[in-house]
Amino acid sequence: MRHADFHTASIAPTAPAQSTRPMAAVGGGAGFGGVYSAMQNEIADFISQGSADSGASMLSPQGRMLQARLQDAEAAPASAAVGAAFADGSEQKAFLEQIAPWARQAGERLGVAPQLVSAHAALESGWGQRPLRQAEGASTHNLFGIKAGPNWQGEVADNATTEYEHGTAVKKTERFRSYPDQGAAFRDYAQVLLDNPRYAGAIGTGTDARAFAQGLAKGGYATDPAYAAKLTKLAARLQGASE
Repeated sequence: MRHADFHTASIAPTAPAQSTRPMAAVGGGAGFGGVYSAMQNEIADFISQGSADSGASMLSPQGRMLQARLQDAEAAPASAAVGAAFADGSEQKAFLEQIAPWARQAGERLGVAPQLVSAHAALESGWGQRPLRQAEGASTHNLFGIKAGPNWQGEVADNATTEYEHGTAVKKTERFRSYPDQGAAFRDYAQVLLDNPRYAGAIGTGTDARAFAQGLAKGGYATDPAYAAKLTKLAARLQGASE
């Protein structure tokens, strides 16, 4: 689920801007917990896809833990195994809280709710559990799967990924952008969407998760034919959890 790349200048990390539309808290309470059980299938899918694309050595320690639990739970659905591993969704909440400042900043630039940006990062990175990494194992901080084309001036890293060709999933190794920190990754992500007219349908969609997801899919952000539906479902649930 990686998209075509477009050139932007290398961006130095800066402090996150103060949001005029702050994201609601995601740490605990009925909000996140109320939708967690409905998100278990998506979480299981993220982890299983990550292990297939990147290999166990590319997973974070938490991702390897989940992979082991999924493999051990042969008689149970994958969603149940993940539910046992993350009974209260604490890892997901921690990920959302970590990226919240950058999601707010990117959301303001794009004219979309920060939950939509957070959902996109969660979908592309498997809640941060299947990160793109440098050869030596360091994180690229590339939470959005942005590829590095010939015009990219920053650091790069080769990673295994899945692309869909004529509806068939194909394993490939592609070159991706690498960033000094998460803030730089979110700023570059926003710039990529703003600079390319193919993504105009996703810009300024506010809280409309479906319009945002369809705008990205129609612009060619990913080759997965179900990409828009996956992102719409996840973004809508994150919005519901923050209300």
